[in-house]
Amino acid sequence: MSVAKRIELAPGYEISRVIRGGWQLAGGHGSVDRERAVQDLIAFADEGITTFDCADIYTGVEEIIGAFRTAYGNKRGAEALSRIRVHTKCVPDLDKLERLTRSDLRATIDRSRKRLGVERLDLVQFHWWDYARGDWLQAASWLREFQNEGHINLLGGTNFDTGHVAAMFDAGIRLASMQVQYSLLDRRPEKHMAALAAREGFSFLCYGTVAGGFLSDKWIGKSDPKSEFENRSLVKYYLVIEDLGGWDLLQSLLSTLRTVADRHDTDIATVASAAVLARAHVAAAIVGARNADHLAGNVAISNLSLTQEDLAEIESVLGGARELDGDVYALERDRNGRHGAIMKYNLNKEEA
Repeated sequence: MSVAKRIELAPGYEISRVIRGGWQLAGGHGSVDRERAVQDLIAFADEGITTFDCADIYTGVEEIIGAFRTAYGNKRGAEALSRIRVHTKCVPDLDKLERLTRSDLRATIDRSRKRLGVERLDLVQFHWWDYARGDWLQAASWLREFQNEGHINLLGGTNFDTGHVAAMFDAGIRLASMQVQYSLLDRRPEKHMAALAAREGFSFLCYGTVAGGFLSDKWIGKSDPKSEFENRSLVKYYLVIEDLGGWDLLQSLLSTLRTVADRHDTDIATVASAAVLARAHVAAAIVGARNADHLAGNVAISNLSLTQEDLAEIESVLGGARELDGDVYALERDRNGRHGAIMKYNLNKEEA
């Protein structure tokens, strides 16, 4: 098996170009065997996927990754452990935004440090549910203070729009990355934020590169499922497909991706994620693997070099698509709209 490629996210700070996402370990997709999860994470690290994404709101996941770090260090040694990067998120609950204090935020950071078993968090990705509630910029400034105190290495963001990212930079809050939903179906980061990334020097860490699994061989040739979905993730991406042009457009794209995949002896999902990695300012794709069953395919993402012919064929299909409304995460922030109505907003667990 090839080893996943790496990239420098900040001076002296390397990550793998494929990041193992942790949200599927939160239990919302079924029971989680903690020991099996730890062994799966070790398998990912051994194949070069040495960067892991989690969040304070992913119940139990920071603890699982903390257990993995301990086990990996014991098995592979300190040098191997030094290549491991863990990116967590700081996501204050919607209902607590107006009364959030510095000590509240510090407690959240300290809780993540304890769960992960580290003195300093590698990367904290800040998210704020509603810009009109509370003082999001003050909270970001507190995180910068914690960074200056040595409790955080790098700061990033999650799902901020371009204007608010620019405001953080204007306030002297330097972000290394912005985690965004980015796929062949959702290209909102290209509208405005890519230009800001070029100006300020931050990178995209991308989730949803296979649109919840819709960009995979599983769906090629299938009839429109309409509303019969097993989880909110599929509903979320199905709404995107509807906004872009509907099921026929998806099938045309899948057919083209299958042609490209045949050229490279791979699958549609790998091509879809590799196409996002080829975009400007994209540092890594986050894969939501539940276990190590698809590890070889995950590693293949960073090693697949798509040709200009491949990319042109993909673009030819997408040329007929409608454009999604708004900036990054704007649709999802509208809690009265059909995209925002399916989101969950108060997910933090106070117990350490």
